[in-house]
Amino acid sequence: MECFEINGQKKLKGVVSISGAKNAAVAIIPAAIVANGVSVIENLPAIEDVTSLMQTLDLLGAKCTMTDESTLIIDARKVNSCVATDESVRKIRASYYLMGALLGRFGRAEVALPGGCNFGERPIDQHLKGFRMMGAKIDTTGDDRIIKLEVNGRLHGANIYLDVASVGATINIMIAAATASGRTVIENAAKEPHIVDTANFLNMLGANIKGAGTDVIRINGMDRLHGGEYTIIPDQIEAGTYMICGAITGGDITVKNLIPKHMDSLTAKLEEMGCRVIEGDDYIRIISDSRLCATNIKTMVYPGFPTDLQPQITALLAVADGTSVVVENVWENRYQYIDELKKFGVCVEIRGREAVIKGVSGLKGADVSATDLRAGAAMIIAALAAEGRSTIDNIRFIDRGYANIEEKLRFLGADIKRVSKNS
Repeated sequence: MECFEINGQKKLKGVVSISGAKNAAVAIIPAAIVANGVSVIENLPAIEDVTSLMQTLDLLGAKCTMTDESTLIIDARKVNSCVATDESVRKIRASYYLMGALLGRFGRAEVALPGGCNFGERPIDQHLKGFRMMGAKIDTTGDDRIIKLEVNGRLHGANIYLDVASVGATINIMIAAATASGRTVIENAAKEPHIVDTANFLNMLGANIKGAGTDVIRINGMDRLHGGEYTIIPDQIEAGTYMICGAITGGDITVKNLIPKHMDSLTAKLEEMGCRVIEGDDYIRIISDSRLCATNIKTMVYPGFPTDLQPQITALLAVADGTSVVVENVWENRYQYIDELKKFGVCVEIRGREAVIKGVSGLKGADVSATDLRAGAAMIIAALAAEGRSTIDNIRFIDRGYANIEEKLRFLGADIKRVSKNS
């Protein structure tokens, strides 16, 4: 077991480069097996979720080869199994994309229910609704941790209205529909950047997908997809995390290799709080040279404020001047990290989906645990601002979504190291 040790109150300065988007990578890797060919995927983040998906694809018969830290070659020509029930599938939430990919490739899929961060009920009913409308029969009567899907022949196109704008369901249906017969229309589709990235990847393989990034996506199913080369977009959430790290430490950092438009909801809030924000074509500079002021946050689907930045911004609001209110509109139990955050001296009260945060003048170092991926990032942010030494354990959650985070922070001037808990 490893943990992070952080000695806080170091102003971060310098330049940090953002890795490829985790949420795009974990959709694009499964999508590659729909094609009977070789795909080269560049700008992959070096994270545990990518490693787990590679292990799963290898077990399905694909050949996965990393040519360097960020480039993966997937040879899907010898994929010969539609059963994905191994432990690597259960580790991560995004393994559910194997349902759409295997249905599209074989017309059958047997997939273990996904794992990943546990911050409330995260149903896949919209995924299954879409597959049913495309002709799949779904069996959950056996092992309650395994879902079996099968179609007689080939999936067919359908008009599918999502009851909620689910990111996962939008992507999963889109993957399956890429090789279905006829036309599929997804209405009330989610619009997140990684949905657009997955659609662009599938189109590069020969799919015919239009409208990704809007609330109506139209897919004309193709008989066959081929291989190709694709570069994943920068990670919006990683970029936002470093921007907040700069803001809370009174720093001056430039976050490069990002798409500034994807960061609009965060940059607007940082400017409201008193940060100076300078945007370029592929970078954002954050200058934080005075006490920040409180603001209110409501998480929303894109282009609103992302739920995956809610724990991080809450840590920042904890040291802002005044009282802030955060409303979590996406997940019903994402505040389970708050008790850990309070160990730093944060003053926050939870009222259902609301967090009322009274800013304090400073934080004290503490020994805390990461309760999930983004909560782990919030612990790092608080520790960077805190007086004295902090330790963060359960950093396996953080490794799921942040590539080389301690190295990047050290390069900016943070005093952080990864150590064995027994050392």
